[in-house]
Amino acid sequence: MAAIETKSLTKRFGDVVAVRNLDLTVEEGEIFGFLGPNGAGKSTTINMLLDFMRPSDGTATVLGYDAQDESRTIRDRIGILPDGYRLYDRLTAREHLEFAIDAKDATNDPAVLIDRVGLSQEDADRKVGGYSKGMTQRLALAAALVGDPDLLILDEPSSGLDPHGIAEMRELLREEADRGTAVFFSSHILSEVDAVCDRVGIMNDGELVAQNTVERLRELTGSRSQLLLSVERVPTGLDLTAIDGVSEVSVEESMLRVSFSDPVTKPQVVKRVDAATTVTDIKSEEASLEELFTTYTTGDEPEDEPDARMEVTA
Repeated sequence: MAAIETKSLTKRFGDVVAVRNLDLTVEEGEIFGFLGPNGAGKSTTINMLLDFMRPSDGTATVLGYDAQDESRTIRDRIGILPDGYRLYDRLTAREHLEFAIDAKDATNDPAVLIDRVGLSQEDADRKVGGYSKGMTQRLALAAALVGDPDLLILDEPSSGLDPHGIAEMRELLREEADRGTAVFFSSHILSEVDAVCDRVGIMNDGELVAQNTVERLRELTGSRSQLLLSVERVPTGLDLTAIDGVSEVSVEESMLRVSFSDPVTKPQVVKRVDAATTVTDIKSEEASLEELFTTYTTGDEPEDEPDARMEVTA
C-alpha cells in the first residue's frame, strides 16, 4: 500500500491552475522530498492531502484512505509539522505534548519524545515563550511523533536548527523510515534533502516535472560528475578522453580533474591513471541537488522527461 497516492489531482482557483494533473506516489517506509520554487503548488498539494482544501479534479489517498471522505481517520494515523508552528507561550513543552497525547488518545511518554528530539528534561518544564526557534522546531517535531504515526508530513522540518540539530533530525527521520513510517517533507535546504531522501519530486508551475532518485535525475539530465585524482607527478601523453564517457580533463598542479557522465567510467579512469603514475588520493564530486533543481525549474528539463518521472521500484 502506498502511503500517498494521487491521480490527476488538480486544483483551480478561477482561471489559475495551482496544481495540474498530479500523479504522485510515496511508498511505505520511504523518505520523499517534495521540492519546488515558491508558488509551484507544494502547499496546495499538501492542503489537499490533509483535506484543508478540496481538489477540482482527480483523487488522493493517504494510507489507503480517501483524502476527502476519510480525512478524520487519516489524521489519527499521521503526524504533521506545519511551517510556522505556533506554541502557547504560557505552557511548558511537557504540557504541549501531554495535550497532543490526550487529543490523539495515544500512550506516548512525553519524556521519551523530548529525548528523541534533543530537548533536555529541564527545557521540557520551561514555558515555551522563551524558546529559541530551533527549540520550538524540536518541540513541533516531538508533537508530530505523538501516536507513532504511519506517515509524517513535514514542512521545512530543519528550519531554525543548527548543523548539529539538522544531523539529529536526519537520523530521527531515518529511524522512522526504518520502522516503516513514510516521511513526506518539503524543504528549501536542498543539501539536506539530498542527504536524507530516498526519492524527490520537483514541482514547477503546478506540475510535477520530476519524480525519481537524485542519482537517476543526475543521469537523466546528463549532469557531469567529476573525479579528482591527486598524483605524485602529472603524466605526459595520457589521453583520458579516449575513454567512453569522459568529456574533459584538466590539470591543477598535482591533481587531475576528470569530468564524465557515466559513473561506470570511474574505475577505468583510475586504472588508466594509476598505470602511468601513483595516485595518492581520490575524490568524487557530483552535480548537487541545487543544480538539478535549477535544471528542472527553469524550463530546461531533459528530453527524456517521461523517464525522469518514472516510479523507482527496485
